[in-house]
Amino acid sequence: MSQGLIVSLVILALMLVLFVSNRWRLDLVAVMGLLALVLTGVITSNEAVAGFSDPVVLMIAGLFVVGAGLFQTGVADAIGRRIEALAGAGVAALTAVIMVVTALLSALLSSTGTVAVLLPVVLAIARRRGISPSRLLMPMAYAALLGGMLTLIGTPPNLVVSAHLAQSGLEPFGFFSFTLPGLVMLSVGLVYVLLVGPLMLVERKPAAGASGEPGWAELFGQYGLDQQLQQLRVPQGSLLASADVSSSELRSRYGVTVLAIASTTRKGRFVRKAEPGTMIRDHDDLYVVGSERAVSGMVDRFGLRVVERRAELPGSLLLVDALVPPRSAYIGRSLRELRLHSGAGVTVLAQRAGGDDEVFLDLDRSLKAGDTLLLTGSTKALKRTARSRRDLLLLADLQSEVGDRTHLAPLAIAIMLAMMLTMTFGWLDNVIAVLLAAVALILTRCVKVEEAYRSINFEAVVLIAAILPMATALDKTGGLAMAADALMATTGQFGPLAVMAVLFVFTAALSQMVSNTATTVLVAPIALQAALAMEVNPYAMLMAIAIAASSAFATPVSSPVNTLVLSAGGYRFGDFVRFGVPLQVLMLIATLLVVPLLFPF
Repeated sequence: MSQGLIVSLVILALMLVLFVSNRWRLDLVAVMGLLALVLTGVITSNEAVAGFSDPVVLMIAGLFVVGAGLFQTGVADAIGRRIEALAGAGVAALTAVIMVVTALLSALLSSTGTVAVLLPVVLAIARRRGISPSRLLMPMAYAALLGGMLTLIGTPPNLVVSAHLAQSGLEPFGFFSFTLPGLVMLSVGLVYVLLVGPLMLVERKPAAGASGEPGWAELFGQYGLDQQLQQLRVPQGSLLASADVSSSELRSRYGVTVLAIASTTRKGRFVRKAEPGTMIRDHDDLYVVGSERAVSGMVDRFGLRVVERRAELPGSLLLVDALVPPRSAYIGRSLRELRLHSGAGVTVLAQRAGGDDEVFLDLDRSLKAGDTLLLTGSTKALKRTARSRRDLLLLADLQSEVGDRTHLAPLAIAIMLAMMLTMTFGWLDNVIAVLLAAVALILTRCVKVEEAYRSINFEAVVLIAAILPMATALDKTGGLAMAADALMATTGQFGPLAVMAVLFVFTAALSQMVSNTATTVLVAPIALQAALAMEVNPYAMLMAIAIAASSAFATPVSSPVNTLVLSAGGYRFGDFVRFGVPLQVLMLIATLLVVPLLFPF
C-alpha cells in the first residue's frame, strides 16, 4: 500500500466521521478533505478544482433552477391540490394517490421541494378526513425517494453513475433508462405500504381539527398553551401603561407572550391583537401565555392583578405549525437572533425538537433541522416569513404565493418537456440541455434571477464538486483497484449477483449516514471496476448502485424528506427503522431480480 493511498484513506475516514457526526456542514467537510489532499500532495491543484467544472455539478445546479420555474409558476402546487379530488373515500386509495403524485413530481423535480409543496396539502387533507398524519406522511416521503429512481434527473446519484460511464468511455444512461427499474421499485414500495402500512404505522398523533373543533383551538391545546393562558389586568399607574408590546420587553426579558389586549371604553369592550406596536393602557386586560414562574415574575414586577388563571382567549388566533427544514438558514440561530416578532410580525409561541413531544419556548436555543414551531401572526406575515419554503415550511394549507405568474405555467411545462426531449434523443449534451432550460425559464420570467440563485442548493453542489477529487485520489493511488480486487476476492467466486448484492447493501447502509450523492461518487468507480474485472455488464452494477443510494428509508436523518415528515407525522426514530428496513430488503430482492433482466450480465 503506497503512502499516497494511506494518506487518502486516512483523510476519507476522517471525512466520514465528520459526515456522520453532523458537527459541520457536509460541503465544508468535503472542501476540507479536498484541501487536505492537495496539501499532502496526493492530488494537484488542477485535479482538486476539476470537480467544480464537472458536467454533473453544472447539471445539478441547473436542475434546481428548472425545478424553481415549475414551483414559482404554481405547477407543482396545482398538481398537489388535485390529490384529494383524485383519491377515493378510503385511506388506502388516498395513500396510493399521494404516493403516485409524489413519485411523478419527484421524477422531474427535487424530492425535497416536492415534499415541501405537498406536506401542508396532505396535512390539510388528513385534518379534513380525520386521519392521523402518520398514516400518510411516511409513505409520501418514501414515494419521493422512489420517484427519484424514475428518470435520469430524478436524483443526483442517477446523474453521478451516468457521468461515470461517460468518463470511462462508455455510453451514459439515457433519460428514461431508469424508468422501467424505477417503476418496479415504485410498485414494490406501493404494495408494501398499502399492505403493511396499516399494521406498522402507529397513529401517535391525531390530525389537528379532527375532533371538529377550530384548528387554532386544537393546536393551542396540542402545545399545552391552554394550560398556560392567563388573564391579567393592568392597574392605574402601572409601569406597563403607555408602553407598547415591543418596548415592554415582556417576551425577551420575562418569557411571557401577550396574545391579545382587551380594553373597556364607554362604547364597550374591544379586543386588539398584541402586535409589536400595540399600546398597553391603564385597566387593559392582557391575555398572556408563559410558565407559571415567568408570569408570576411579570405580575410582581409591574404590579398586575391576576383576573383568571387558565382563561379563555377572547377570540380566535391564526395558529400555524411550521417546520425548520434541512439546510434552512435558521439552523444554528436562536429565536432571539432571528427577531421574527419585531422584524416580521410573526410570534413563536412554542417549540418542539424534532421527534420529541416536549413543548418549550427557549429564545436562546439554537434551532435544528426538524424542529417545529407554533406561530401566530397575520396570513400575510406568515406567508412572507416562509415564502421560499426553504428556511421555514408552514404546515398549513395556506394559499401559496406564486405571485402573478400562474399564466406562465404552460410555458414552464413546455420548456421542461423540450429539455426532456433534447436529453432523450441526444440532440445536445445533457448539461447544455439543462442549462438552456434554466436560462429559458429566467428569460421568460418564469423564475426571477434572484429566485434562481436562491433555489440552488449550494451545499449539495459544492459537496459533489469537492468530493469528486476524492474519487480521483483513490483512483490515482490505486485505492479503487484495491477495493475492487477485495470485492472480487470475497464475493466474486459466487458470481455477479453476489457482487451486486454486496454493493447494494454497502451503498444503502452508507447512505443512511452519509449523503447518498457522496456515497455514489465513492462507490460507483468500485462497482465499475468490479464489473469490468468480471467481464459483466457495468450498466447493471451501476443501476444497482443508483437504486441502493435512493433507498434511504431506515432513519429520519438519512434523507431530507424523512426529516421533513418526522415531526409533522409524530414519528420516532424507531418508526423509520421498523418500517424502512423491510422495504430496503424488498428493494434489494427486487434489484437482484429485475436489473439483470433489463441489463443482462
